[in-house]
Formats: sequence, C-alpha cells, structure tokens
Amino acid sequence: MTDRVSQVERDPAEVPPFDQARAEAAVRELLIAIGEDPEREGLLDTPARVARAYAEVTAGLRMRPEDVLSTTFDIGHEEMVLVRDIELWSMCEHHLVPFTGVAHVGYIPAESGKITGLSKLARLVDLYARRPQVQERLTTQVADAMVRLLEARGVIVVIEAEHLCMTMRGVRKAGARTITSAVRGSFLTEPATRAEAMALIRGTR
Repeated sequence: MTDRVSQVERDPAEVPPFDQARAEAAVRELLIAIGEDPEREGLLDTPARVARAYAEVTAGLRMRPEDVLSTTFDIGHEEMVLVRDIELWSMCEHHLVPFTGVAHVGYIPAESGKITGLSKLARLVDLYARRPQVQERLTTQVADAMVRLLEARGVIVVIEAEHLCMTMRGVRKAGARTITSAVRGSFLTEPATRAEAMALIRGTR
C-alpha cells in the first residue's frame, strides 16, 4: 500500500483483529523506555487502559465505507445536501497524537435523486478518522467514498483541525488550524455551486 494521499483502500478483511495482549506489552515497554516503572500503583492498569483506547480510536481500520453508506433513499432530490460542523477526532500517524476539529460534507445527489441519511455522513467521517491518519488523506477518502458509493454528481469536503503534534511539541503553536478540502464533480466544474457551498460552510448565507 502506497502512502499517497489518494491511496487505494486497504480491505478491512485483510486487517488482523486487534491484539489486546500485544498492545498492552508494547505500552509496558514504552513506559520502561521513558524511565517509568509500570509496576507502580498509578501505572499498574495503564497498559490495559491504553490498549483499549487504541482499539477504539483505530476501529475504522476494520470497517468499510459500504457498511456506512449502505442505506439510501430514492426521493428524487436534486439539490445540495450539506452537513456542517461534524466533530472529528483522529490520530496523526506521524506522532500518534490526536488531531481534532470539524468536517463539513456536502453533495449533489445522483441523477436518480438517491440520497443517504444525514447521520451516515457523520459516520463516514468517523470511519476514516478512526485510523492512523493525515488530514489530507482523510479529506480525500471521505470525498471519494461518496462519489463511488452514492454516485453523487458533486461532492465537497472541508476539514478544519488542530493538530496536537504542532500544539504540544515541535513548534508549539496552540490554536493553529489546518484546513483541507476535496472537491469533486459539479463542485469542481461549476464555480457558482462551489461558492454557494463555501458560503453555507462559512455561515454567510
């Protein structure tokens, strides 16, 4: 698997089950490596807690976007659908610390008027966020899944996030937000449609 932003999806069936015991052992070794004593009272249960947390925040590795966007409705809707301010938490794959922010997801339904439930868009963001990630790839994956599975005529995804790898270490620039976007179909070819979406995202309409 390549490390390109537009990387090919890894089949979740090829991802092994989460190994709780191995994760606990790794956390224990990390505690020793930083000079801590994993046998002291405050750290006795830490390896198990951290392992369970990692199982939760990486659960998207074992989920398929098809499972999330499987429910659709043919209601003949032809206009833009946009969900703003979808909260997201993900893990920077370079430092294994969180980045957090919001996603704005919009689409123009397929010619058939097929739509999906609004909650499904939030679930799709969660699916890709719950993996070791970079924000650029996350943005692209959400957009491409919607084009592929909903046959949307247009898709726009904008993510705004703060990265703890910039806040708590390195340059230590608290409050700096990274904005990424992925634009497909009519949002790419029709400037007025894209401008309308961006105005809705910014709350200026």
